[in-house]
Amino acid sequence: MSVTSEPVREPHALAAKRDERRAAGVACAAHALHDGYTDLIYVMLPVWQKEFGLGYAELGLLRGLFSGTMAGFQIPSGLIAERLGTALVLALGTALAGTGYCLAGASAGFGLLLVALFVGGLGASAQHPLASSLMARAFAGPRSMKALGTYNFAGDIGKMTMPAAASLLLVAMSWRPALALLGGLGLLAAAAIFVLTPRYGPEIPSQATHQRAASGALGARHRFALPVLLAIGMFDSATRMGFLLFLPFVLTAKGASLPTVGLALTLVFAGGAAGKLICAFVGARIGAVATVWLTEGLTAVGIVALLALALAPALVLLPVIGIALNGTSSVLYGSVPDLVEPARRGRALSVFYTGTIGAGALAPALYGVAGDALGVPTALIVVAAIVLLTLPLSLVLRPALAPRLR
Repeated sequence: MSVTSEPVREPHALAAKRDERRAAGVACAAHALHDGYTDLIYVMLPVWQKEFGLGYAELGLLRGLFSGTMAGFQIPSGLIAERLGTALVLALGTALAGTGYCLAGASAGFGLLLVALFVGGLGASAQHPLASSLMARAFAGPRSMKALGTYNFAGDIGKMTMPAAASLLLVAMSWRPALALLGGLGLLAAAAIFVLTPRYGPEIPSQATHQRAASGALGARHRFALPVLLAIGMFDSATRMGFLLFLPFVLTAKGASLPTVGLALTLVFAGGAAGKLICAFVGARIGAVATVWLTEGLTAVGIVALLALALAPALVLLPVIGIALNGTSSVLYGSVPDLVEPARRGRALSVFYTGTIGAGALAPALYGVAGDALGVPTALIVVAAIVLLTLPLSLVLRPALAPRLR
């Protein structure tokens, strides 16, 4: 009798928890690996310059090719995954990214290196839209913002560990076998991703979704919520790149040496990694709109204060700027699932990542022109002023994101 009285729903609850853990493990590990691959190029550029006698324009082409291919194919990756499934496309993308570095290790010249980085960027394009969509599916509802913040934080871990691992390998061996080992890691990870990724069926709209649709809550009034969120994300991404472009010159003008500038960048990146995690939890507590006001306002104030401070207090301020500078992104990415139907979540995240990465790629050139015309301090004030445009824009999102605050 005691056996038959066991709740029949318990196995389903256990299976759901298991799928959550597997989804989080796959998504965070994939983000760490792919972001690590993206920043590994910075370690390899001096090596390739010496090996193949490349100029700076050619080195810039190598970096731009990987990033541009990754950004340009994110939307197609999301569309393909809608037909073939997240597990298969994410695994294939990871395998391609690893293969790209294996090919780079076997390259005999600049042309083959271009092909290798195109293959790597093509594979890397699958990660952001699919892994973030997997996290949003596994942790639906109010928990999605915290989950996506953790996912974003994992990417920063990869950015720190993969280049460090490459530097250690280059001490022990030449660059070709080092890249082969790191590329092979992607092939192993691809197999694990394919096996471990939970297979979710099509989502059935909830009763709340039907009610919102029937009442017009997601109708004309909120039709532009996702484009507005994307615009905020693009301004936010451009601000990060503009700030990082001018920061070394601001610090040098304050008397900073080259090692001090390196330390300063490390402080910003460390604060940024923490900010992605911290602001996701803050956003889940006080809401996305309030968090955008907090982080973007703090970013603008911090940038202006940095210009006025001496070198030592400026260094103390940098981790705080880093938290605000990067923290907004977790709130923005975490809000995307709230603005689209579940079936279109992957597609929306693909568009969002493409827009924000594209804005980050374009911003240094535009802000560089401003720096030449106005000088670095004035150009940095322009950066601080433009980020404040996100504040009135965020107010448009308040009705659409109000359900999260209940």
